[in-house]
Amino acid sequence: MSKITGLSRRQILLSSSIVSVGVLLAGAASAAPAPQSAVTSTQAGKVAVSNVEFKKNDITLAGNVYYPKGFNRNQKYAAIVVVHPGGGVKEQTAGLYARKLAEEGFVTLAFDAAHQGASGGMPRFVDDPMKRVGDIYSAVDYLVSLPYVDAERIGALGVCAGSGTTVKAAMTERRIKALGTVSAVDVGAATRKGWDGKAAESALIETLDAVAKQRSAEATGAAPVYVNYVPKIGDTTAPRDLQEAADYYLTPRGQHPNSTNQMLMTSISTLASFTGFEGAETFLTQPLLMVAGSEAGSLWHSQELHAKAASEAKELFIIDGATHMDLYDGDGSSIAARKLAPFFKSNL
Repeated sequence: MSKITGLSRRQILLSSSIVSVGVLLAGAASAAPAPQSAVTSTQAGKVAVSNVEFKKNDITLAGNVYYPKGFNRNQKYAAIVVVHPGGGVKEQTAGLYARKLAEEGFVTLAFDAAHQGASGGMPRFVDDPMKRVGDIYSAVDYLVSLPYVDAERIGALGVCAGSGTTVKAAMTERRIKALGTVSAVDVGAATRKGWDGKAAESALIETLDAVAKQRSAEATGAAPVYVNYVPKIGDTTAPRDLQEAADYYLTPRGQHPNSTNQMLMTSISTLASFTGFEGAETFLTQPLLMVAGSEAGSLWHSQELHAKAASEAKELFIIDGATHMDLYDGDGSSIAARKLAPFFKSNL
């Protein structure tokens, strides 16, 4: 795999700079979607899980449905869509939260976004937040088609960048009756303002110029360029949260073969144009619970959403001492799930 001079998506979140950062030129990245597991039903702790597929227009999305203990197809259950982070897949933290909430009596669905993981969609590794909003609409479509799901009791939970797209979806997807976020990130704001929210937005213009040149090159036959989501392990120039993200995604802690740490460079323009929380002061009226760590560099997203949302019932629950990635697994995820479960039970 050859390398050229360019930028990484996580470096954009840090500094919006394109100076001397490695970019991958990866022909293998245009391959077909990673295969969905051949297992159709299995056990995950106290709950059962089944591999499912559903349609988003002409794209097939791959998901895992988690069923509570004692599940009875003749009963009606509240259901929750769980949306994974930007560089993640359903088997990682989204699947962990889906399992934990299923243990509390919900039917839950974690799925791979279009162009990612085991879901269809070409080209591979497109990251367009508005397309991911459409994925969520289709996930709700799938849930309401299930005879054992109560269509009037559907909630949604987003993790990291999955929170920004879930918030955006919930504003116009009124079938979502309650909304939770974990380590929320509006990836559009993070792209424009940096991971800590303090970068000058005008600094992004240089990056967008580079993206424009790459788009023109690809239009005339050049190979696509891919950037990394997370920095290399041990890269101390990255913010603490992103160093910890590398520890999660690139080590056995959270590593999964369908999570390849690749994104089309040209996706940066769609990330930059996304406004995940815009309109929340009018359209986000559902009960809302945000869970974030007090030491997370991303905390400003949850604080902004809490201040902005029109929801009459809204709460920002801060876990003292936790970082952004602490909520992806381990004790942090257990604390968050124990807060989320009663919230969804009260509101679904």
